[in-house]
Amino acid sequence: MTSPILFRAPEGSQFVFASTSKLLRNLLAQIGLFPDLVDNPKVNQFPFPTERVRIYATRIAISQAKLVAHRYPDSFILAANTVVACGRRILPKTYRANEARQCLKLLSGRRHRVVGGICVIDPRGRGYERLVETRVGFKRLSDTEIDAYLNSGEWFDKVGGYAANGLAGAYVNFLNGSYFNVLGLALAETYSLLHGLGFTYL
Repeated sequence: MTSPILFRAPEGSQFVFASTSKLLRNLLAQIGLFPDLVDNPKVNQFPFPTERVRIYATRIAISQAKLVAHRYPDSFILAANTVVACGRRILPKTYRANEARQCLKLLSGRRHRVVGGICVIDPRGRGYERLVETRVGFKRLSDTEIDAYLNSGEWFDKVGGYAANGLAGAYVNFLNGSYFNVLGLALAETYSLLHGLGFTYL
């Protein structure tokens, strides 16, 4: 069995991922990136009144990265925030079936945006950001399809009430941009940002 090719921080530097999401860590592993530590930054993720989607996505990612950077000085910190928006409306992370139903009804037969904010803070405390936007379209969903998806439980703890890498993939009929951004972390942009800061393959 061959060893994985590792994408590593500059020698002597610690890499901390500001998320405990197993899905996001699996995405990082796809590009050979394995955090030395993971931390769960608990920041207030409610948008400000009239806050624009792109500003909100970036603000939360920066807030997450800064919070973790205070705990692990002299480290590279990576944080990512994903926002699902229909028009100017920012959809919630759903914890109740009725919330997920409202999201699915809103997304049904329409196109929406998935906006990902990425922030890296380097060991000197300097911040670097990227913003990635993907357009996603849903087929028109029947009540039966919505009920079936809700019964699956897959919507729980999902931004916008769905996971494109699961059953909801059957409902996506249009996608323009980064698919990985829809999953929660745009890999190409993350790689580019970290590579520019000295991360290399070993």
